[in-house]
Order: sequence, then C-alpha cells, then structure tokens
Amino acid sequence: MEGSYKTIEKEAQDEFTEQRSRFIGYVRPVKTEKEALAFIEEKKKQHWDAKHNVYAYVLREGGIQRYSDDGEPHGTAGVPTLDVMIKSGVTDAVVVVTRYFGGILLGAGGLVRAYTRGAKIALEAGGIVEMKNCHVCTVNCRYDQYGRLSGLIPSCGGVIDDTDFGENVTITFHISPEDHGSLVRQLADATGGSIEPEITDERFFAMK
Repeated sequence: MEGSYKTIEKEAQDEFTEQRSRFIGYVRPVKTEKEALAFIEEKKKQHWDAKHNVYAYVLREGGIQRYSDDGEPHGTAGVPTLDVMIKSGVTDAVVVVTRYFGGILLGAGGLVRAYTRGAKIALEAGGIVEMKNCHVCTVNCRYDQYGRLSGLIPSCGGVIDDTDFGENVTITFHISPEDHGSLVRQLADATGGSIEPEITDERFFAMK
C-alpha cells in the first residue's frame, strides 16, 4: 500500500463571473467511479438550465482519469479542468465546473483560462489534504499512567482517536510509521519498559 496521497478534505463550491458568463466550480471527495458519476449527474440535474456542466475526476483505484467538455470546443474545458487536478496532485476527487453563458464568446484561450480558474477555486474551497498510511495502535495503562501517556502520544506525532475507561485505560490512536519507532522508545522510557503499543490495523488518515 502506498504511503500517502493528496485528496480533497470536503465537498465545496465557489464561483466567479467572466464576461457575463457565470462559472461555478464544485468539488467532492470520492472513492469510486460510481460515486464520481453520481455527483456529476447530481450537478447536471441541479443546473439543467446551464449551458455546460464540464467535469473531470481522478481516482487512485485503477489510475482512472476522465473528463468531458460537455459541448464546449474540444480541449478548452475538460482538459484544463483535469490538468488542474493532475498538477495539484489531487486524486479520489471529482470537479464539475458549471457555466451559465452570458452572451459573450470567450474564445479558446478565454475558455481555457476560465475553466482552469473554475477548477482551481473549487479545489481551494474543498481544501487539499495529505492522506497518510498510518499504524492504528492501542495501549493499555493504569489510571496513574494515563495523564503522561495522553500527552506523550501527541508529542510524538500520534493522534488519539478513542479512550476507553474500564478497569484500566485503553487508548486507541494512529501514527505515521516513521514516528512509530520514536514513540515506542519514549513509551518504554516513560513506563520502565512496561508499556508497548500494539499495532491493530493500517489505514489512511488526513495528516495536517
């Protein structure tokens, strides 16, 4: 499994007007082609009265890259939209740029610039995050050790996901593989070697 990839944090939108044409850039994080196509169809239905609903999507699964000019001159809309995604390194995401025609022709260069801008503002609104393949770990400790451990894990780069207060305290957290070794050593130093985190899974998490 690869170590990291970039994607979009959340579904979002932004818009601008160019020569009386209204451009609305939409983005949504997706995992599959089915999810991407469903989002595109949703926007086409929402903006059934728009002149164009241009789209592009990039998926990790299968290395899929797709785009559509949706009636704009070939190469002036879908390709620039896809190009913005590829240059930003974003994957597992779909972008739709809706255009309401304002009556003034923009020309090929103007269209390329407008759809490039529409894709960029959509990605900026959605927020680009790095997803990192992390170890999911648990540690069990006594109540008198909990305060120290709950501070030590974040200081070593870990993120606490859950804490269960039972007979003992069980902390579930995720941490990047490169930070894991340092945490193991510091936990051993702090507890006289009595506590070692157990790796229970590996998953991707957004790392700020």
